[in-house]
Amino acid sequence: MHHAVPAVQLRSISKRFGAVHANRDITLSVTAGSIHGLVGENGAGKSTLMAILYGLVQADRGTIAIHGKTVAINNSRTAIALGIGMVHQHFLLIDSMSALDNVLLGAEPHWRLTRSRAIVLEQLEVLIQQTGLEVDLTRLVGELTVGARQRLEILKALLRGARILILDEPTAVLTPSEAEQLFVTLRQLRAHGTTVLVITHKLKEVMALCDAVTVLRAGQVVFDGPIAQCSLDQLAQAMVGRRVQLERPDVLKASPKGPVSLAVRDLSWRDPQGTQRVSGVNLDLHAGEIVGIAGVAGNGQSELLALLSGMFRPQTGRLDIQGTVWNSSRWLDPTTARRLGVAHVPEDRHRFGVVLSLPLWESALLGYQSSRRFATAWGWVRRQAARAAAQVMLERYDVRPAQLDLQTSTLSGGNQQKLILAREALAPEQVPKIILIGQPTRGVDIGAIELIYDRLRAMRDGGAAVLLVSSELDEILALADRVLVMNQGVIVGELMNEAVSEAALGRLMAGVSSLTQAGVRAVP
Repeated sequence: MHHAVPAVQLRSISKRFGAVHANRDITLSVTAGSIHGLVGENGAGKSTLMAILYGLVQADRGTIAIHGKTVAINNSRTAIALGIGMVHQHFLLIDSMSALDNVLLGAEPHWRLTRSRAIVLEQLEVLIQQTGLEVDLTRLVGELTVGARQRLEILKALLRGARILILDEPTAVLTPSEAEQLFVTLRQLRAHGTTVLVITHKLKEVMALCDAVTVLRAGQVVFDGPIAQCSLDQLAQAMVGRRVQLERPDVLKASPKGPVSLAVRDLSWRDPQGTQRVSGVNLDLHAGEIVGIAGVAGNGQSELLALLSGMFRPQTGRLDIQGTVWNSSRWLDPTTARRLGVAHVPEDRHRFGVVLSLPLWESALLGYQSSRRFATAWGWVRRQAARAAAQVMLERYDVRPAQLDLQTSTLSGGNQQKLILAREALAPEQVPKIILIGQPTRGVDIGAIELIYDRLRAMRDGGAAVLLVSSELDEILALADRVLVMNQGVIVGELMNEAVSEAALGRLMAGVSSLTQAGVRAVP
């Protein structure tokens, strides 16, 4: 196998952006017809390297050879002509057009649209047959699931002749079952001779999927070799440069739970389209515990957080926060929630967590800009107090770069997440008593994950009640003292951490009716 010419050879690639040395002398070889993982923390240089290969960015130095021929890739058109395709993390699709027309766009084989559609439809049907990439081509992209949109992007690349496929964080937006589906497809593509490059920081996936892996740290290659020769621990250590502690602690904290901080009864919510998203949820959250909610994305967990933080109003339900009671006719609102010490870290940080165009010190204030500490009676912002508080947040939560006047959009996803967490945890008026947190480490690298876990455990140990929604089972197992599983808007099971196994959780998430069927041993 190894005597074959590599599909991709990068030699001594270097790239600087101002003071940042994104890639330093990177040499990398990818065997044709293999799945190759490119891993590293945010900012390690993996996306830059792939952008160079796809022609979006030009290297300062170094050469690229594709199937043994040295090439100059000056733009993505050249890359596509060389058989390189890229599926970005944020799909480049137009919601108001059909799936078929999205594929046609910019690659019409014929000047007559109807003829073009017919030609492409035929080609796509053959591709779908070969690869198992199922997509309903007649539907509008806006109506497709995230998984289907991703399959469409892959089809689009293959139709344009991609023999080398680059996938950027492909599972960040997928449910566990969609991710499994994607892996099946990628293995099929490999069997057909396609070379696949996967950029990711999920090491478990690398171990399960890849033939070989290259680890980048601070712009340099720190490990490169076949998967058969490395362990998960080695990869994590190479990635971060030290041993990482993410597993659940050996000794689970069995401290007595405090009083109930938040209680909700018979909570139900229908969305504007009339679909029941949350049904009859009962939940007690105690001071000094982390309760994890597991479930495949889209089973009501996000809506539950939105209801408890006052963003949505339920059709039925009663909510009691430390003795203050609301019901569906008069529900909590986000401002009151903040005043009562309820912090909320939303799942979708770009829509609800930060304003990308603001400087860091203003993003660190969002939602607290009118608090007495940061505003005068006239509503002017006390800049000095605000900036001082923001500086503390950036330092305590290791937000990099810690420059108050940088635009929030320049931070990597992981650093944006740390900023939001810092803001919610170090709330100006009072330390939060209840923390509602959605997908705390989505798109966050391993070193930052460790910091976020530490901070969440510290808040719990300080007496806060933490409600954690996450689609990462490892995360729930590492953090939660107690786990609830949601399926189709209903809590289908509750387990103490010691009784939880990933297999049992997976079965409950998939909708197995009872705990005994899921293989959970009862806890006294």
